Amino acid sequence: MKKGIFILLILILFLSGCWDKRELNELAITVGIGLDKIDDEYLVTAQVAVPSELSSKGGAGHSQITIYQGKGTTVYEAIRQLTKSSPRIIYLGHLQMLIIGESLAREGIGDSLDFLARNWEVRWDFYVAVSKDSTAEKILNVQTPLESVPATDMHFTLLNSDKTYANTTGVTLIDLLTDLEKTGKQPVLTGVYILGDSKSGSNKSNVESIMPSAQIEFDGLAVFKRDKLVGWLSEDDTKSYNSVINHIKRSVSTISCPKKGKANIEVYRFDSKMKGKMNKGKPEIDIHIQVDGDIGAIECEMDLTKEESLHALEKIYKKEEKDSIEKTIKKVQKEIGVDIFGFGAAIYHDDHKAWEKVKDQWDEEFLDVKVNIKVDVELKLIGAINNSFKEKIKD
Repeated sequence: MKKGIFILLILILFLSGCWDKRELNELAITVGIGLDKIDDEYLVTAQVAVPSELSSKGGAGHSQITIYQGKGTTVYEAIRQLTKSSPRIIYLGHLQMLIIGESLAREGIGDSLDFLARNWEVRWDFYVAVSKDSTAEKILNVQTPLESVPATDMHFTLLNSDKTYANTTGVTLIDLLTDLEKTGKQPVLTGVYILGDSKSGSNKSNVESIMPSAQIEFDGLAVFKRDKLVGWLSEDDTKSYNSVINHIKRSVSTISCPKKGKANIEVYRFDSKMKGKMNKGKPEIDIHIQVDGDIGAIECEMDLTKEESLHALEKIYKKEEKDSIEKTIKKVQKEIGVDIFGFGAAIYHDDHKAWEKVKDQWDEEFLDVKVNIKVDVELKLIGAINNSFKEKIKD
C-alpha cells in the first residue's frame, strides 16, 4: 500500500508540467543562424519564421520570414542582443542551417560553436556551411523561389544533393563536433555562395521572376585545421573526398569512351573501406572501393550488346576513379597539408601501438603517407536500347 502511494506521488510531480514550458506565441522560431565577425564583435543574423504568414501561405503578400540581428563580444551575448528587436524569445529548437562567414571561419570557430553545443534547446542535426567569398548575413538575406523559407530551401537542397550527387557533402553540427575531437582526422564543411547579385537577391523581385537574379548554391569543401579554415577544395575534389571516406549514397560519374565521346554512369551502390598500417616504419593506407552502376547515357561508338564493351567501360571507370582520388589526395597533402581523410584515425584504429609512435608528428607524417587504391566496378546496361540511337541516325 505504501509503495503504491509513493508511486502515485511521483506521478503527480510529473503532472505539474515543465518548469521551462513556454507557449508557442512567445517564441521566435529561428530556422537559420548566420555568424560573422566584424572587428572585435560577433554579428549574429537570425532568420525567423513568421507564423501568421506560414499559416496563410503568404496570401497577404508579406514575407514568410524576417531577419533579426545582434552584436556582442561573444556569440552568447549577440544572441541575447536579438531580444532588443524581437518581440518574442529567440528559439533555436528548429534550427535547420548554420552559416559561418568565411572570415570568421579563418579566425576560428571553436568559441562560436560553444554556445550552440551547450544550449539544451538546440538539436545537433542541422547542417553547417561556410559562406564562400561572402558573409553569412548576405547568404541568409537571399530570398528563394521554391521554398518561402530560405533556410528550409538550403537544408533540403543540401539534403537531396548529398543523397544523389556526391559532389557535395552535408555536415551536421554533431558531425562537426565529432571531427573536432576525433583522433587522426580534421574537419570539413560544405561551401555555400551566392550565384548572381546578392543585393537583388534580398528583394522580393528575386522570387517573382522566372530567372532569379541571385541564387544560393553549394559548392566546394572548406578544409579546417582544428577549428580554423585553411583552404578550399573544388567540386571534383569533394567527390574524391566523399569516395575516400565512404560518404557516397548515389552519384553520377562521367567517364571517357575508348575512342571519343563520354559516358555517364549512374552509381547506385558504393562502398569504400580503409585500412591503416605501418610498412617498414612508415604509415601506409589501403583503400578498396567497390562500385555497382548503370550506364545512364553514352556517346561511345561501341556495340553495347557485346560483353567486352562493358568490360572496356569498367576498365576506364577504374582508372579514372583511381586517378581522380590520387590527384585529390596529393593536392591535399602538398597544398593544404591537413588530414581530412582520416588516415591517422585508420592507423589509430588498426594499429594503435604504431599510432602512439607517430601521433605527435602526424601533421608531418601525413604529407608523405603512401596510399594504395584498388577500384572494382560492375556496370550494367539499362533501358530498351542497347546502342545509342544516334549511331542509327548518322548520315
